[in-house]
Amino acid sequence: MTGYFGIGIFMPKNETNMGTLWRSAAILGASFIFTIGKRYKKQSTDTNKSWTEIPLYHYTDFEDFFRHLPYSCQLVAVELDEKAVPVEQFQHPERCVYLLGAEDHGLPPTVLAKCHHLVQLPGETSLNVASAGTVVLYDRHLKSALVKQL
Repeated sequence: MTGYFGIGIFMPKNETNMGTLWRSAAILGASFIFTIGKRYKKQSTDTNKSWTEIPLYHYTDFEDFFRHLPYSCQLVAVELDEKAVPVEQFQHPERCVYLLGAEDHGLPPTVLAKCHHLVQLPGETSLNVASAGTVVLYDRHLKSALVKQL
């Protein structure tokens, strides 16, 4: 799979999650990460100094973020929702941005309505947001590797 992808958190509750997600994103090939609504402070959880490998963008609110989506890039929400496609069945777009909500409030309906895709991880309750992001990125990595083998 060619293209690019980014991943970020809407209104992150815990800044250590961003450090962990940044590290996972760098390892699993993301082009960038971002926050919406809350700035990131350097965290000890980013032991690989991922800030030297991929950029972090900050958007003041969802509308600011949405206006700056790259051209021809699909927005993929990762959320527990009845309308979501299980990650096992999801085909990752070539160019996309994955959007995660914080564990305590998820993504609001107004945000979900603007997403091109809705994907759900296994389980009845939400994972830690950094863990959820890592699972989605690994799923993309794994499926991309399988496509290359064909």
